[in-house]
Amino acid sequence: MSELNAPSLLTKVQTHHLLWPVATLILILIVNASMNPGFWMLQWRDGHLYGSIIDILNRAAPLMLVSLGMTLVIATRGIDISVGATVAISAAVAALMVGGKLVITDGIPQHISRFPMWLAIVCALLTALACGLWNGVLVAKIGLQPIIATLILMVAGRGVAQLLTDGQIVTVYYPPYFYIGSGYLWGLPFALFIAAFVYVAMHLTVTRTALGLFVQAIGINPAAARVAGVRERLISMCVYAFCGLTAGIAGLIISSNVKSADGNNAGNLLELDAILAVTLGGTLLTGGRFSLAGSMIGALIIQTLTSTIYSIGVPPEINLVVKAAVVFVVMLMQSTEFRRAVRGWVVRPDVGSHA
Repeated sequence: MSELNAPSLLTKVQTHHLLWPVATLILILIVNASMNPGFWMLQWRDGHLYGSIIDILNRAAPLMLVSLGMTLVIATRGIDISVGATVAISAAVAALMVGGKLVITDGIPQHISRFPMWLAIVCALLTALACGLWNGVLVAKIGLQPIIATLILMVAGRGVAQLLTDGQIVTVYYPPYFYIGSGYLWGLPFALFIAAFVYVAMHLTVTRTALGLFVQAIGINPAAARVAGVRERLISMCVYAFCGLTAGIAGLIISSNVKSADGNNAGNLLELDAILAVTLGGTLLTGGRFSLAGSMIGALIIQTLTSTIYSIGVPPEINLVVKAAVVFVVMLMQSTEFRRAVRGWVVRPDVGSHA
């Protein structure tokens, strides 16, 4: 009897929360491949893989990291629209500390860093962590609305990044720093390994400890979670701090990839892409239900869609409109209420004809 009542494999697939994100990603990949015959082609050159897929994965790594941090924030009924500014601040701190200058040693020219690279990375990440913690204090301790609290840093943080860089693009001349965003490990982009490591660490944390349940409880009903003994304020502060940290790591990857830091443009609109990626992955904006894997897939959808738009020659001035339209359609398809309404529209004419 239990075997008869057990859901079939098809039912499990149809009801899985990752069905629509995965289907959307596959569809966009197919469309891209149909317009670019060499889309799936991979080449091994200079000790690592080349190809469109590799390029998409490499470019998606910063968005994946920011989306992972944003996932937990949204799961607690919060939001962080300051991650782009945090990216700019982290990149500025790292670029200023690394810098690099040309010196001649025994007739051999070489670039040296202003400070040890490990120290620059630690300082940049600690600064990003402090930015996230600042948001957490405003939300959890002072009681500001998340969008207002993070809006403060979104505006002020961009100004801080410009003050640090003196309104100029700070160029980095230290080759070891470039490995973070442009290096390869075992033939794949090193940035991808960073994103994968953060994902695995987060997945193990939320599944092997009670943190995942606490985050869900806070998102569903913060007051009830507090009464039940969940340290709601402390967890919320830690979640915002972690979101700042992931944005800081993304800032290191971006600045390393472009070999510079731009306080004005680094991470610009990244917060919007991160929110889209998280919602595309199935995380509820109302809190409670969240999916780390879904956010990773959502980030890949956003980056693949961006690459597709550019590859088919869509003018830059309307590519955001095309992206918004595609995301809108995908979100409608994920909506249970919308699918139920469409099903009712299809069935209703048949019912009317019999009457």
